[in-house]
Amino acid sequence: MRISTKGRYAIKLMLDLATNDNGEPIRLKDVARRQEISEKYLEQIISVLNKAGYVKSVRGPQGGYSLQRRPEEYTVGMILRLTEGCLSPVDCVAPDGAGCEKGDACVTRILWKKIDDAINEVVDNITLGDLLDWQAASADDYVI
Repeated sequence: MRISTKGRYAIKLMLDLATNDNGEPIRLKDVARRQEISEKYLEQIISVLNKAGYVKSVRGPQGGYSLQRRPEEYTVGMILRLTEGCLSPVDCVAPDGAGCEKGDACVTRILWKKIDDAINEVVDNITLGDLLDWQAASADDYVI
């Protein structure tokens, strides 16, 4: 499994909104500058996040975006599944997968299921709040 730039940038975008939350909407061009990501690409990603209700937008000269909920309420898995789709390594273990003709008799399916379970365990148990904590801890490591 490989996470595309869309998924990685969606995580960065959500983390930036959480990090820079001061009660005012955050402009996408500020996120683009801080994260060194194309504003046009972020516009595509924020549209998906907005439609899903993960962020709220405020129009106008003082407009921008903010998280709809607290950072602890978003898992990495939620964000990645929204932007990437299914995270399963192969179709036969995907929640909506068609399976294969060998079904449960396929020994390699056990391997794929273990990988799928491990991926889901990680992404569904790490929140945006955890990333904020890790970010704060790593910043403390570099204080002189």
